[in-house]
Amino acid sequence: MRSGHAKTEPVRAASTTAAAPSDKPSPATDTAVLHQAAAHCLAYPDADFRTALPLLRRAVDGVRHQAAVPLRDFTAYAAGESAAALAAHYVETFDFTNRHSLHLSWWTDGDTRRRGRSLLRFKDAYRAHGLEHAGEDLPDFLPAVLEFAAATGSDALLREHRPALELLRLALTERATPYARVLDSVCATLPGASPADRAAAHALARGGPPREEVGLEAAAYGHLGLLPVLTGDQR
Repeated sequence: MRSGHAKTEPVRAASTTAAAPSDKPSPATDTAVLHQAAAHCLAYPDADFRTALPLLRRAVDGVRHQAAVPLRDFTAYAAGESAAALAAHYVETFDFTNRHSLHLSWWTDGDTRRRGRSLLRFKDAYRAHGLEHAGEDLPDFLPAVLEFAAATGSDALLREHRPALELLRLALTERATPYARVLDSVCATLPGASPADRAAAHALARGGPPREEVGLEAAAYGHLGLLPVLTGDQR
């Protein structure tokens, strides 16, 4: 059974005419728009997402950076799908395999005891900016991390987990799902080539993260809590 979904804060509205792409780094406000829009797109597509989708499309259309192009592709796809079809595709893509996990620490720690320490580091990062993780999902849930980046202007967690993002992007690309375009956009907002270590990323994507099954239950993944998952005042 899915839990209730919190409403999202709208991203910045912009012109309905798509801006011409630019190769120059986007302003911080544009990066925040892309991160917030990507957070919405990677959360479970409930009724609130359908309501917000026209605003998301207008906001992304106003961003000039090349990183906006794949996100425009995804929002156009989402707008063309029925609510039932989009929800079914989300579940099929993210709920049945950890290879498409939206939980960043899974890519580094798998189902091992180390993961608890990694999750604590996400909470500590939020608290350092005067925020508390308030969602029902784990603090490493990618939509939560993207919302944090949009709210604070800090992409430190995204950069720290760049290999996980690239592995997820590659896995979704190989799956031929439109959700890969959202990861294309997220990775394009970060510095450096994407990916810089394609061979290593492919090897990890095939082999997966470490597993430690003795005494541990498999982690539960899925759409447990939606945005906003952070509360508190920014410092």
